[in-house]
Amino acid sequence: MTGSGEDAHRAPGRLAALLIDASTEAIGAAGGHAGGVYLRSQTPGVLRLAVLAGLPGPLFKGWWRLHVDRPFPVADAYRLGTHVVLPNSTETMRRYPQFAAGLPFQFGSMYVPVVGPSATYGVLTVLRPAAADAAEVLPARERLTRVAEKLAARLEDHREAVAWEGEPLCVRPPTAHPSEGRLGRFAWDPASGVVTADAPLHALLGVAPAEFDGTVQALAEALSPADTERVLAALQETAASRPPPSLPLYVRAPDGGLRLMEFWTPDPGPSDSGTRPVRGFVLDPGPSAAGDAAADLLPEGVFCLDRLGLVAYANPRAAQLLQRPRDLLLGRSLWDGVPWLNQPDFEDHLRSALLSPDPVHLHVRRPPDPASDSYEGDWLALSVYPGPGVLTCTVQPTSRMPDAAEAAGGADTAGASPLAPLYRPIVLAIALTEAVTARQVSAVVMRELLPAFGGRRFAIYLLQDRHLFLAWESGFPPGFLAPFDGVGLDAQLPGVETLTTGRPLFFDSMEQLSAAYPGIALDATEGARAFLPLIASGRPVGSCILGFDRRRSFSGEERSVLTALAGLIAHAMERAQRYESEASLARGLQQALLPRRLTDHPLVETAGRYLPGTQGMEVGGDWYDVVESGDGLALVIGDVQGHGVQAAATMGQLRSAVRAFALGDRPPDEVMSGTNHLLIDLDPGQFASCCYIRLDPATGIARAARAGHPPPLLRNPDGSTRVLDLPGGVVLGVDPGARYPVTELQVEPGAVLALYTDGLVERPGTDIDDGIGALRVALTRAGNPSTRLADLADRLTTAARHTAERPDDIALLLATRRPERRRRQR
Repeated sequence: MTGSGEDAHRAPGRLAALLIDASTEAIGAAGGHAGGVYLRSQTPGVLRLAVLAGLPGPLFKGWWRLHVDRPFPVADAYRLGTHVVLPNSTETMRRYPQFAAGLPFQFGSMYVPVVGPSATYGVLTVLRPAAADAAEVLPARERLTRVAEKLAARLEDHREAVAWEGEPLCVRPPTAHPSEGRLGRFAWDPASGVVTADAPLHALLGVAPAEFDGTVQALAEALSPADTERVLAALQETAASRPPPSLPLYVRAPDGGLRLMEFWTPDPGPSDSGTRPVRGFVLDPGPSAAGDAAADLLPEGVFCLDRLGLVAYANPRAAQLLQRPRDLLLGRSLWDGVPWLNQPDFEDHLRSALLSPDPVHLHVRRPPDPASDSYEGDWLALSVYPGPGVLTCTVQPTSRMPDAAEAAGGADTAGASPLAPLYRPIVLAIALTEAVTARQVSAVVMRELLPAFGGRRFAIYLLQDRHLFLAWESGFPPGFLAPFDGVGLDAQLPGVETLTTGRPLFFDSMEQLSAAYPGIALDATEGARAFLPLIASGRPVGSCILGFDRRRSFSGEERSVLTALAGLIAHAMERAQRYESEASLARGLQQALLPRRLTDHPLVETAGRYLPGTQGMEVGGDWYDVVESGDGLALVIGDVQGHGVQAAATMGQLRSAVRAFALGDRPPDEVMSGTNHLLIDLDPGQFASCCYIRLDPATGIARAARAGHPPPLLRNPDGSTRVLDLPGGVVLGVDPGARYPVTELQVEPGAVLALYTDGLVERPGTDIDDGIGALRVALTRAGNPSTRLADLADRLTTAARHTAERPDDIALLLATRRPERRRRQR
């Protein structure tokens, strides 16, 4: 865990105040226990968590930044402008398995976009107790919607400034003021430096009004001499409209009693001096002191955390077991007060207690105490009991956990948890959202899952026609798995049984595996094996094998986590298979729609090439064509935005439209305008770029129009090559009134026109102009006037053909006027 956000990005005061008010109001309106606001950022397509109310920010750092294309409820609410209501964990797992895998706890959640007349600013989100169904939370949804509408109206005044960078502001959820205990109030005017306090505050501080000099320094010293600087800094930050991320403050009074400070700026408006008056209160819990005294005498350790993870109370026994003095615990975050608790499994359990109503229990191993020769055992039993405002924790010594070292792969685990792999669902879930092919899914699992559990061997089998086929393997001896490739579902093998029964199988050693399956082939190691069923939405997908070099036991928690992860992998594999099936269909459709052969002309030679993308659904949008147009030829190339079957279908419609206009010998600008109107009328939700050149083979005069497409290249007969700077219009399908200017140019015999799509010249992280420049150089060097155009096309696409991961499909169309000698030979 990291710090609590003291150095967080400071937004303008009014914007921060609006977001904090909206977050706390939303929690109350929706009956939640935590919530916040995501805002758009300065990075296109990225949302950032601006305010988090009721939860410690460091525990949820994996959700601070989110891309709008991710399959998460916040992203859907923002991108689609719709409400997302997840009443319980079952519905969450059904609709958002990656999100549920990262936070597999019993809670419900609601997401409402903050939409103004001019823009969508972000998403208001609330986490609440689980409900039976969406109907049960309908009133809460309506109240939350009104809060989002009010926030959107207020943000309209900040249109240009509504963006968030950096860490979120972490604040406490709305709670009623305690009815018991002593409460005193104060006001501080930074401009005059005067502090005014009411009579209850003077009584609480034990300072008579005549003895109080009315300065903020005197207030801080009287309240807590040990925390004077911290109190002063927090007050000054608040006066500057930069409220500290952790309010209220917990401090210790001179008599050792706990005090709670809360303060705010009542007027969020502008200030000439740059600071604003501050109001606040100081609370003495009062009667709870008796409870503290009683808890101080308990033989087991007891400590309490507030909703932001700050230690509000710790009895002497807890301080002893946690190896920290009480004054270094109280008022500090648990991970700052007890650094060795920065363990992934403890973080995961604490997240569970903060989000769901059920208590959690775990074991942690504490490091040796350098200040003591001995202490009671290596292991502590920790229990966390959730409450509406406070989490109560108990801690006591316990005997060494069974098989703890083995659960960590036999490594020395001093100072680390044997259950460290439990944090991997978050990492694996996020990583799998980027994987869209079976190969990519397998690579992610091998990279993220195996190291976390200490595994060395990995294999995935996928089900097809009631047989299991090996899709990926790593770490096994060469050829060892070959006999198991293609086995039927009636085979007596653990990889088959785990799928047919839906039960994971765990073997601590090869002896156990051999005893359960006599005669099964074994590799040379003596290590453990785990066979996991891959089942998605109730349908069998395949099975997964994890292998270890050494014997080991699998704890109950590890078995549960591995089983859950197998479900996550199964969903990713199912999605990959679906994508690959659709990609195959799109490729088939694309190939059917592209011309089988280009129009032949005695005076013009042409050559075309098409290469589909190799990453997921990156196929379907590019096309080229050569069409007879009166006594000339029309050279066409285009690129439909998007990929997949829809893009291929739209491409087919556009290609047909362009052919029809070209056959009618319409001027290039009319061809572009007509195709533009057709695409707008079709309204497929897509746009397209296009370049259209009408060439007169006899004279070499070409008339060209361009719609948002990369400029063509022209290689002259002497080998020099230039980029044709054609003025163009916007892409097709956007503006019905768009105009497409026509440029006239001369193509000499032996010159080569090159039309291409951006997949040939665009690379991630580089400027497209650099790619066009590289293609120009390649065209210059690729051949001479005697080179066949088909060979030239092959040379220009050689590098792309040998690239395993092509992020986009590629189209290339070349055309040249035949020299006089070649015309006569023909």
